[in-house]
Amino acid sequence: MVTSPRTARRDERPRDRDATEESLRAAAIALLRRGGVLAGLNLRQVADEAGVNRGLVYQYFGSRRALLRSALFHRSRPNAEDAAGAAGLPLRKRLSRLFWTSLRNPEPVVLATLLVLDGDDRPRVLLNRGEGRRDLAAEAARGELPVDDVEAVQAAIASTIYGYTLLREHLAREIDVPAEELDGRMARCFEAMFTRRPPGDDEPGQ
Repeated sequence: MVTSPRTARRDERPRDRDATEESLRAAAIALLRRGGVLAGLNLRQVADEAGVNRGLVYQYFGSRRALLRSALFHRSRPNAEDAAGAAGLPLRKRLSRLFWTSLRNPEPVVLATLLVLDGDDRPRVLLNRGEGRRDLAAEAARGELPVDDVEAVQAAIASTIYGYTLLREHLAREIDVPAEELDGRMARCFEAMFTRRPPGDDEPGQ
C-alpha cells in the first residue's frame, strides 16, 4: 500500500509528540537530580535541557505540576505492573518485591513526594491499592499480620518504602555503611515489621 505524503505526515505527528514529551519528562528528572528539589524546576530550563522549542513545554504540559504528573504516570508503570504481578504471592515475597522494585526504580517515589509537597492531592501513594488491600485483609483474617488494622498496615508499608527510598543514601552515610549493605539489612527488617512468624518459627535456622 502506498502512503501519500500528507498521510505520512499525519501519522508521524503523534510519534513526534510522544518523543518530545518523553524528552521533556527525562529532562525534568535530570534537572531535579542535578539541582535538587529546592533549586526549583524552571520549564524553560527543561526545554533547553531536552533540546526542544521552549514553546512546546508550555503547549504540551502548561505547568510544572502537569509535567511532573506526566512523568510520574509514565515512570510508575513498571512498579505498578510489578506490584500487580505480585498479587496473590505470600506476604513476605510480596513485601520483598515491593521493596526491591522501589529501590531499582525510585523515580515514582521521588516524583510523587515532590507533587505532594507541592500541594497536589492527585498522587496515589498506597501501593497496589485494591488488590493489595484484599490480600492484606485475607492475611489479617488468618492472623498473619502484626495488627488487624489492614488500612494502617497498608499505610505503614507505603510510608516505610517511601521513607527508605528517599533517605537511603543519607541513612547509609549516617550509619556509616555502604548503601548496598544497608539495603539487605533493611529488606530483612522490612519483612519482619509487617509479618508474624508462625508459632515455633521464632528463631532463625529452626
